[in-house]
Amino acid sequence: MGGLGIFLLPLRSQLRRVFPQRKRRWFRVIIIPIKDGENIDRALKKFKRKFEKTGMIRELRDRKTFEKPSVKRRAQVMKAIYVKHLQLNEE
Repeated sequence: MGGLGIFLLPLRSQLRRVFPQRKRRWFRVIIIPIKDGENIDRALKKFKRKFEKTGMIRELRDRKTFEKPSVKRRAQVMKAIYVKHLQLNEE
């Protein structure tokens, strides 16, 4: 099973902007094994799916602006009320 692989490592300059208070942080490297003759589009699709599952983009967006814990709790309660309302209407 020879072949190529796609690797993703964040740039140091990007890490400093996102995590300025932490000097050492370990990240998992995304490895996509590619079989001989496999289409690169399929490999990219696999990569995108794996990267999305890591939740890195969501975490970066959350860290972009500070949100008070009380605001987070309020949003969580409002979402729970909304979901409960949807479930009751479904029945």
